[in-house]
Amino acid sequence: MKNERCIYLAVTFAIMVLGLASRKYDDVLPEFIAEYSGDTLWAAMVYWGIRFLFPSISIVKSVVISLLFSYCIEISQLYQADWANIVRSTTLGALIFGHGFLWSDMICYTVGGLLSAAIDSRKVILFPLKKYI
Repeated sequence: MKNERCIYLAVTFAIMVLGLASRKYDDVLPEFIAEYSGDTLWAAMVYWGIRFLFPSISIVKSVVISLLFSYCIEISQLYQADWANIVRSTTLGALIFGHGFLWSDMICYTVGGLLSAAIDSRKVILFPLKKYI
């Protein structure tokens, strides 16, 4: 269990780095990747963060929790109070809470969460994980 938690934490941080890089270097990425990778990676980061915090819950529960969390954050962007917009105007606030509601973000969250769950369940193998686990 401890080894899995270390892996979940490492994956969470790796995805954070990839997500930040996708925002910083969006001018050199293909347009589709630049547009949608950040939100997809954000949802993946939430999924792996949930796995780190609660390693004993099932993959299904993890993906449901992470998707609900992601959807709630996106829906909260419909609330445009001054104080909320002040928080969103900061770099950290923008990274966590975003700026405005988009249906495409909901699709990205779904893809990021489901792809992460598929990788976690070993249904999608990106590289030989058994050597490292």
